[in-house]
Amino acid sequence: MTPQYECDLIVVGSGAAGLATAITAQSRGLKVVVLEKEPVFGGTTALSGGVLWIPLGPHGRQQNAADHRDAVRQYLMNETGKFYDEASVEAFLDNGARMVEFFQRETAMQFVPTLYPDYHPDVGGGVDIGRSILAAPFDIRTLGADMARLKPPLKTITFIGMMFNSSNADLKHFFRATKSLTSFVYVAKRLVTHLKELALYRRGIQVTSGNALAARLAHSALQRGIPIRTSTPVRELLIEDGRVQGVVAEGEHGRQTLRARHGVVLACGGFPHDAKRIAQAYPHVQRGGEHLSPTPTSNTGDGVRLAEAAGGVADIRFGDSAAWMPVSRVPFGQGEFGVFPHLLDRYKPGVIGVLRNGRRFTNESNSYHDVGAALIRACEGQSETAMWLVCDKSTLAKYGLGYVKPAPMPIGRFLRNGYLFEGRTLADLAKATGIDAAGLEATVRAYNVDAVRGEDPAFGRGRTSFNRYLADPEHRPNPCVAPVQTGPFYAVKVLMGDLGTFDGLQTRVTGEVLKRDGSVIEGLYAVGNDRASMMGGNYPGAGITHGPNMTFGFVTAHHIADQAGARA
Repeated sequence: MTPQYECDLIVVGSGAAGLATAITAQSRGLKVVVLEKEPVFGGTTALSGGVLWIPLGPHGRQQNAADHRDAVRQYLMNETGKFYDEASVEAFLDNGARMVEFFQRETAMQFVPTLYPDYHPDVGGGVDIGRSILAAPFDIRTLGADMARLKPPLKTITFIGMMFNSSNADLKHFFRATKSLTSFVYVAKRLVTHLKELALYRRGIQVTSGNALAARLAHSALQRGIPIRTSTPVRELLIEDGRVQGVVAEGEHGRQTLRARHGVVLACGGFPHDAKRIAQAYPHVQRGGEHLSPTPTSNTGDGVRLAEAAGGVADIRFGDSAAWMPVSRVPFGQGEFGVFPHLLDRYKPGVIGVLRNGRRFTNESNSYHDVGAALIRACEGQSETAMWLVCDKSTLAKYGLGYVKPAPMPIGRFLRNGYLFEGRTLADLAKATGIDAAGLEATVRAYNVDAVRGEDPAFGRGRTSFNRYLADPEHRPNPCVAPVQTGPFYAVKVLMGDLGTFDGLQTRVTGEVLKRDGSVIEGLYAVGNDRASMMGGNYPGAGITHGPNMTFGFVTAHHIADQAGARA
């Protein structure tokens, strides 16, 4: 009997990579179905910053006309080292701009430029501007009834549910609301609008960052008639005659088999919550340290396991298996806690990071991945991998610290629930946190000698354009450096987390999942974080996940459509 195919292609996962693949494939005439295990769509994308690293794209060429292909190649060679993959880099450079142009021309997806420098602009081929773009804000009422199925943003990086972009004017106005009439009026208008939205819709409807990226892609898919079936976890792959022909999934009507004429694309978000695999991959977990990931708890490595059961390979190869993110545990009460990613506070003048011995160990204004990697290495041989961000009273009031907001927001509940530590003196703070008092006092004393002049000879804070980008441009002479000197003093304990995994399934550039012998598993593809990152465990710039992931989803979809035409 001839098999009955319900569709041409099944995409498992509803993040940016999966939806980009689905939309591109549909544009080539394929009938596509998206399956999502959660009751909401958007995956890790919906919780992210929504930035894409797309060198030489249409926005970047306007911002930095001098940038060129050889510079990007040189930068990636320097960043990825022995994991430099020429074929993947060339495919990325060939298709990144094409992907952006397609989505802006054919879908609801719109991007805006950012001012982000590369994370290592002083490395050969690095630039100060022009390679990172951002999803434009979006009114999610456009989704209609499906608005309820959009994954909400990460609670810890919103203010009463209101979202911000680190790369626009929002945060600058909020930091200056008590000092500038213009900023006060701006913030007041934002708050009034947001409160109206909460009253009418019980959530913010003007979304930004990754929520906007996920919403725009989902709206584009749904507009094109691509069903996104939520609450539909895939349990196994359907393999017949040596080829992946579909999946077995759970749905509202129980277990079901769904067939796809041209195969299955895995886009399940990697394995950041696969306890067994991260225990093998993460050094700090191997030695007994805690790991808190702000990624969706449903990202348990489903795609990797499904592929491995079919003969796929997902070795742990990279020195850093994930995009590290320093995080803190935020108590919400009644046993609930959130995970706060330290995206901004580390860059601010007057904030330093110390180990339990009281010593600084890195440039706090480097990227989250670099600070995380340095923390993992600094705590080698210890059971706990942790640091404390320390500041004084004036710095806390001006910038906040972690989940604690700047003045005039109160700090009492954070002192009571143990999130924020306070000490009248540095010795008192050390006693409250368990930090070595002599080490902390010596560190702050030595740091302050140079910090009063805006200098950091020990670690060079403020040396690069990226260091300065998220700091305080109005603080002179160095936007990243100020002394820690006015008690009382404060600290937040920071642990290791991640923004997603880098190691993953071995594939061809076009996405086919490979077996150990290098042959392909017919009909099985991987995109997004299920596929090993072309960055080789490194983090060169803002958006190095979404940019390549959407680009290779675009490449994979075109390849599948080309193959489908050949088989027709």
